[in-house]
Amino acid sequence: MAKILFVMTGARHLTLADGTEHPTGFWAEEFAVPYRVFTAAGHEVIVATPGGVVPTADRASLAPEAGGQDGADAIAATLRSAAELRSPIPLESVDPAEYAAVFYPGGHGPMEDLAADADSARLLTEVMDAGTPVGLVCHGLAALLATERPDGTSPFTGYRVTGFTRAEETLAGLADRVKWVLEDRLVALGVRFSAGEPWAPFVVVDRNVHTGQNPASSAPLAAELLKALG
Repeated sequence: MAKILFVMTGARHLTLADGTEHPTGFWAEEFAVPYRVFTAAGHEVIVATPGGVVPTADRASLAPEAGGQDGADAIAATLRSAAELRSPIPLESVDPAEYAAVFYPGGHGPMEDLAADADSARLLTEVMDAGTPVGLVCHGLAALLATERPDGTSPFTGYRVTGFTRAEETLAGLADRVKWVLEDRLVALGVRFSAGEPWAPFVVVDRNVHTGQNPASSAPLAAELLKALG
């Protein structure tokens, strides 16, 4: 049995370009589906957040139409049964060497905190140096932005990735309201960004880096990360 670290946002809102607060958090499917995949395979999941705050699920991700293939009821049941969500450890105390893999669920919350979190950046840099499997889905890739060095490079520069696209942000009605669009910032970071059809499952694997485009990518992304664990 391996230990898998879930690094999750502690944010409850996203500050928009006009200064207003858009309620958010983590996207339920992007936690629940990988959590079930990993625990069903016998692995232990540990949740870490900035400051050890209990993460908040984006209310929109709990709506019936947001349940994906698993269904909203199954996802809600997983959130209720996952005791790890209610007792996260502080991100600043994490020792990456203790974990066989690291996984970042999305939701707009990571754009608020993990995109500029030094502890997350340290963790990701050490994980990349060690070659540890890392998975990020949707807006979880915002955490890559904190790894940018003074010279503009990142441990992820040159890696092939995917994530929530500008097209999807536009369809979601936020592309013109957010301070920045994730796809644009990732491209500026120097990653090789690719995208599938909006809302369709799409996963990219490049060496130890496993990324998924959107909530529908959660299951296939978890399956790929599971393969990396052997």
